[in-house]
Amino acid sequence: MQMMTRDVLLEMDQEEEEDDDGDIGDVAASKRPFLTPRPSRLVLDNLEQTTVCSFGSLENQPDFRTPEFEEFNGKSDSLFFNDGQRRIDFVLVYEDESRKETNKKGSNEKQRRKRQAYESNLICDGLHLEATRSILDDKLVFVKVHAPWEVLCTYAEIMHIKLPLKPNDLKTWSSAFGNFSWFTKVLQVDESIIKPEQEFFTAPFEKNRMNDFYIQDRDTFFNPATRSRIVYFILSRVMYQVRDNVKKFGINRLVSSGIYKAAFPLHDCNFSRKSEDLSCPSERYLLYREWAHPRSIYKKQPLDLIRKYYGEKIGIYFAWLGYYTKMLFLAAAVGVACFLYGYFNQDNCTWSKEVCHPDIGGKIIMCPQCDQHCSFWNLNITCESSKKLCIFDSFGTLVFAVFMGIWVTLFLEFWKRRQAELEYEWDTVELQQEEQPRPEYEAQCTHVVINEITQEQERVPFTAWGKCVRITLCASAVLFWILLIIASVIGIIVYRLSVFIVFSTKLPETLNGTASIQKYLTPQTATSITAALISFVIIMILNIIYEKVAIMITNFELPRTQTDYENSLTMKMFLFQFVNYYSSCFYIAFFKGKFVGYPGDPVYWLGKYRNEECDPGGCLLELTTQLTIIMGGKAIWNNIQEVLLPWVKNLIGRCRTVSSAEKISPRWEQDYHLQLMGKLGLFYEYLEMIIQFGFVTLFVASFPLAPLLALVNNILEIRVDAWKMTTQYRRMVPEKAQDIGAWQPIMQGIAILAVVTNAMIIAFTSDMIPRLVYYWSFSVPPYGNHTHHTMEGYINSTLSIFNVADFKNQSKGNPDPNAVIPTTCRYRDFRNPPGHEQQYKHSIYYWHVIAAKLAFIIVMEHLIYSVKFFVSYAIPDVSKSTKSKIKREKYLTQKLLRENHLKDMTKNMGVIAERMVEVVDNNLRPKSE
Repeated sequence: MQMMTRDVLLEMDQEEEEDDDGDIGDVAASKRPFLTPRPSRLVLDNLEQTTVCSFGSLENQPDFRTPEFEEFNGKSDSLFFNDGQRRIDFVLVYEDESRKETNKKGSNEKQRRKRQAYESNLICDGLHLEATRSILDDKLVFVKVHAPWEVLCTYAEIMHIKLPLKPNDLKTWSSAFGNFSWFTKVLQVDESIIKPEQEFFTAPFEKNRMNDFYIQDRDTFFNPATRSRIVYFILSRVMYQVRDNVKKFGINRLVSSGIYKAAFPLHDCNFSRKSEDLSCPSERYLLYREWAHPRSIYKKQPLDLIRKYYGEKIGIYFAWLGYYTKMLFLAAAVGVACFLYGYFNQDNCTWSKEVCHPDIGGKIIMCPQCDQHCSFWNLNITCESSKKLCIFDSFGTLVFAVFMGIWVTLFLEFWKRRQAELEYEWDTVELQQEEQPRPEYEAQCTHVVINEITQEQERVPFTAWGKCVRITLCASAVLFWILLIIASVIGIIVYRLSVFIVFSTKLPETLNGTASIQKYLTPQTATSITAALISFVIIMILNIIYEKVAIMITNFELPRTQTDYENSLTMKMFLFQFVNYYSSCFYIAFFKGKFVGYPGDPVYWLGKYRNEECDPGGCLLELTTQLTIIMGGKAIWNNIQEVLLPWVKNLIGRCRTVSSAEKISPRWEQDYHLQLMGKLGLFYEYLEMIIQFGFVTLFVASFPLAPLLALVNNILEIRVDAWKMTTQYRRMVPEKAQDIGAWQPIMQGIAILAVVTNAMIIAFTSDMIPRLVYYWSFSVPPYGNHTHHTMEGYINSTLSIFNVADFKNQSKGNPDPNAVIPTTCRYRDFRNPPGHEQQYKHSIYYWHVIAAKLAFIIVMEHLIYSVKFFVSYAIPDVSKSTKSKIKREKYLTQKLLRENHLKDMTKNMGVIAERMVEVVDNNLRPKSE
């Protein structure tokens, strides 16, 4: 079919109502850049726009073209038009306005006219359309779209798509572990089932050099993923309406306004069985069997097939997730070893024994932790928590924190190398030149500026001043929401301060007589658990709200390309999620219990609430509890959203059509009843994993089992994501991607921050440094009474003494009327006792501990940063072999193109020479005669 070059635009009358499909895709026709490129500029010069009249039947217009209506031919697995020749590259779905159960006839008529004008323009752009009514619901109509060879070639050149020149004959290096192939064979995908892809030298397609490309079969030269990309590119840029000299365009706008109900490329077969069409490769079935099925959970991922079927963007995500999971095996093994070290050595924990000893901890009376309502309490009620703390607050935790600082660097550096290999194998080394501006950006390009490089005019969506205004407004909106999160954290802190008083008063009365429960459920524990649960609920609610706000802000910002759009949205969402998820952990780790004063002069929060204190063993165990609840709750919630919701929605959809279940439905109708993943579906998958990456690295010093939990979650996450993509979701439009985008610098920033946070957790949240100071300095003379270095007496030395008579009326506790009021009580701090010339001032022990903590932070940071720098320098981002392959392929590609060009020139010169000889002969022949 010859490509048409005339557009049909629906012109709306001034008196008609505004449509409700938003502003995206609107621009004055006189200022609008040319969105849908055509094959010939000469044709464009003679282009005359045909405007469909606002009234009357559209079908009567001479240039209006409609799709062919065909009945379903009964072939449920067919991916072709009814003629069996033209492949279906995309499917559009709409509800027939004449059969809608609504009284809005005017609205239905407007929608019908817009849709018909759009379809007419698709046909004018060279696409083939075939419409088929639904088998299960006669109100639905499926419009199948096919791109013929000429259209594919034209747009492949416009989009700079790389296509095969010749088979790649470069030798592949054998693995250094080839002798152990018998061991890894069980983990590999069976090559007899999923055959390895043939490698090619590639180059951006050019129609005038078509003979240079490896075209053995026109039907297979463009694979289905590439065909869908090209068709979607056209669908996103074709116009359908003009009003007040403003043109509207794009399939996204039509879907969002309800004119079309869906637009998607087709899966190639059912996931549970192979296609009946022998020519179909049944790649969806292979992916389900060898990748998404639970029995393949131990196998490596078929990344090449994932990339071929879903595109590079999906492929690079699963490649990154798989590599991250593989690196977690090492981190989890070391973390478990450190946990077991603490677990088996908890019986040797001297300070915990002192807390639990009835003659030591049982006789130490602690000061009330709140005003008026709290009573004195014995230290040994924290016995169980001190035992648990010994597991996490051990020397193994220090070793693990140092190891994780190095591990995260190794992971990031080796991932860069792996990413470079994938760029070469998947032909995305020079991807930037291929990416086109977003239609929404193109539509707003109304301002003419001079390009500083080319000194030519170009159109941009706003001036420099307008850009500054947009950036300022967007930054202000993001800051406002971050402050809102901080306000919610402050609310949680106020809750903790308030409810601790209630638990301290009511809990002992409620649990009276149940010593086994009282032993574990202390007021501090109850406050921590309930606050963590409430914090988790607030985090989830704010996430739902901010997702929509972030998208609105990014749309207003108007990034140029899809990559720019996603990077901008990534930074906004991550800043929000960082504060949302980690703020409560930062509070417990670095603020709680640090600014409490002492019983005679406590510090008050907001002038009313007395700052809460840590347990005598510190806040490390509470931080571990907070991490466990948020990390575990987040994983459970995400799995419910990812698995149950799409499954339930599809189940409901199948139940609605159960009456027609005996009918054979075509492939496009089966896919229509699947769920839509959306453009940002992959973005949320990345965000989920990066937040987890932060938990694994930022606070790992308090929870060495975090990598193990992340490993188990990721092993399931890979297969869950694979399962829902192959079984529950429609096939997404394949997209190109060179790397993981803005997530890479975000991970690098987390890695740098993780060194600081873990050093500060060990120094300020755990009791490791005070214990070391006591062991080496204050257990022996001149400060201690022991003859040798020991941990005996540590608890007594870390609890300061307070004279009960020095209580102020406001901060005085509420003692049990039946109990004897002590003359002194103890509190967690390093201060001089009453009667000292500097009573209640910080003691020499305090200054030794502060100096040791600062020295530890400096030494640990410099040590780990030095190792990180050395590792980063020693491991190049691109391996030597990959560099050689890239250079070699580029050289051979240029050589091949140059040789072919010279051959064409030689051939053309020979033809010209022969014609010149013929002309000369013809001119000279009469004279000779």
